[in-house]
Amino acid sequence: MQINNQHYRTIWLHPTRPNAVQIIDQRYLPHELNIKTLTTWQEGAQAIQEMWVRGAPLIGAMAAYSMYLAALHLPALPNYEPITYLNEVATKLLQTRPTAVNLQWALQRQLAAIAHRQHPNTAGIIAATLQTAQNIADEDVETCRLIGVHGLPLLQRIAQTKPAGEPVHVLTHCNAGWLACVDWGTATSPIYQAAAMGIPIHVWVSETRPRNQGANLTAWELEHNHIDHTIITDNACGHLLQHKMVDICLVGTDRTTRTGDVANKIGTYLKALAAKDNDVPFYVALPSSTIDRQLTNGLAQIPIEQRHPDEVKMVTGWSNNAFAQVLISPPNSKAANFAFDVTPARLITGLITERGVCAASENGLLNLFPDL
Repeated sequence: MQINNQHYRTIWLHPTRPNAVQIIDQRYLPHELNIKTLTTWQEGAQAIQEMWVRGAPLIGAMAAYSMYLAALHLPALPNYEPITYLNEVATKLLQTRPTAVNLQWALQRQLAAIAHRQHPNTAGIIAATLQTAQNIADEDVETCRLIGVHGLPLLQRIAQTKPAGEPVHVLTHCNAGWLACVDWGTATSPIYQAAAMGIPIHVWVSETRPRNQGANLTAWELEHNHIDHTIITDNACGHLLQHKMVDICLVGTDRTTRTGDVANKIGTYLKALAAKDNDVPFYVALPSSTIDRQLTNGLAQIPIEQRHPDEVKMVTGWSNNAFAQVLISPPNSKAANFAFDVTPARLITGLITERGVCAASENGLLNLFPDL
């Protein structure tokens, strides 16, 4: 996607230092574009844990590159057996964020790539982990593009019912855009492709408390890609849906069960309920890498991350040309910070994947992914 008319991915190998990986540090958006260089797997783990990078697909790519950075340091660890060491690194990386299944998926791909080498050596392991990380990043770009291809007709059909010049009104939640992936995004990919075709689009951007990924990230990338948008409070969404100011809801997911339940940023479930009550289609855009093939009941089986309560009690903003944190609650009040909720399949109109759109059900997913 574009930043000041220059194309960026969210993660890439340093152009002149192949032992380093670069990311857009999302903690500083929308006020500063900060490119951070990572040289150790521990920095990669910190980037995931502390949300320098966010979004299930990007977390997976970051984990994959972190394994490559770990492999680069194998020569300095003569007392470790390489495969054992990298398995230990993968275990530690897996603990950084429990809900996004792409993390586990990417680590399993890296470990499989190493295990499949008949005669593992340091140079071969480094080459295998780098190639796998690059493949995961490149595949994500194409997967997200295809999600847009399959989601585009949904917006086209709505546009055909509108008076000339009236936009299609899309409601989003959190950031399921380019910043959550390597490029294109999931929920935003159909939006970007529709806009490129000249279809008028307006996006209602739900702020997404407590980290404000909608207000900070989604609005920022929509602005840089010239998409009309309006930031709203999370609790305004029901009002918009009641008053027919939303044509379609498009959200992402961090983990999807084989039966079509989805775990997404906290507040998604409430939007799905309100959409159902007002007969507004509610679609979830996802790469197949977010499908957890072992799970059948999202509410009972998907682990829900609980983050530090200070994220609820404090607000970070931009003041006097610097970042500042402000306490908004009584200092001694307790706070609970559930990062995700589960939206059951019965509330979802359809799932938009890289292979097409299907019902949010086991049969729907099996029709597209028979190897599920």
